[in-house]
Amino acid sequence: MKAISYSRYGGPEVLAFGEVRDPKVGPDAVLVKVRAAAVNPVDWKAREGYLDGILAPVFPVVPGWDVSGVVVRPGVAVSEFDAGDEVIGYVREDFLSRGTFAEYVAAPLRTLARKPRNLSFEEAAGLPLVGLTAYQVLINVLQVKRGETVLVHAAAGGVGSIAVQLGVHLGARVIGTASESNHDFVRGLGGEPVVYGEGLGERVRGLAPEGVDAVFDTVGGDALKVSANLLAPEGRLVSIADNDVVNYGGRYYFVRPVAQDLQRLADLAEQGVVSVHVDATFPLERAADAHRLNQEGRTRGKIVVTVDWETGGE
Repeated sequence: MKAISYSRYGGPEVLAFGEVRDPKVGPDAVLVKVRAAAVNPVDWKAREGYLDGILAPVFPVVPGWDVSGVVVRPGVAVSEFDAGDEVIGYVREDFLSRGTFAEYVAAPLRTLARKPRNLSFEEAAGLPLVGLTAYQVLINVLQVKRGETVLVHAAAGGVGSIAVQLGVHLGARVIGTASESNHDFVRGLGGEPVVYGEGLGERVRGLAPEGVDAVFDTVGGDALKVSANLLAPEGRLVSIADNDVVNYGGRYYFVRPVAQDLQRLADLAEQGVVSVHVDATFPLERAADAHRLNQEGRTRGKIVVTVDWETGGE
């Protein structure tokens, strides 16, 4: 099959488009015909070797963890999906090798859910990783409750935009940091935007004089110190970007592929509670350009890579 792969760590230039071996489908997996795969910051961090301490690479590595597509063949132990079912997945394993930037991916059952019928394949591909991150942090870790005030950093980004929508759905007041050009976008999600950068603490205090009940940090660095000083008594702080959060009394969190959580998230998308904004799409062979754009860190919503089955054949 055709795929994007890399045989050594490095910049976007190490990504190559060409033939790789077809995936083998284990008993508890399904073979998925990929329609779209989303780009996440973790993809280029893995490509550059930053995750080497926790995820061993098996070169050549096919990058990508997010996918939407169609089941081609279930594994021999799988009864949950049939050929022809449309699915989404956060296809992360405990090593780097068999990713989603390919024509096909063998996806373990624990990574999959049914695709929301109201989302395009491109939109659906952008949901799993960022959606699961927002869902697990807000519901399982921060345990956000109705009437609370939540501060979400980078509220116009992939994780942040879903977190704003989920927070509003939970009945919370959501304040979101974003560049001024993205303020209308954040308002459209139900959040109250504030400009990040110098003076952020004062701006948030102006909106929430008693402090915020929970902070969802997606950027790390100086945002952590500011966030810690904005917490109300008994306030909670979680970061997905900087494990120094523990020094501020908070918790670091790394998203897990949990099929039940992903299906609940897909159901919320189908109910119109959460939506995915696709900022840009690239054909599979231009995945390096998609990585470059994501690495700039100014994306509104998601960047998605697509597989063209109309002209590519099967």
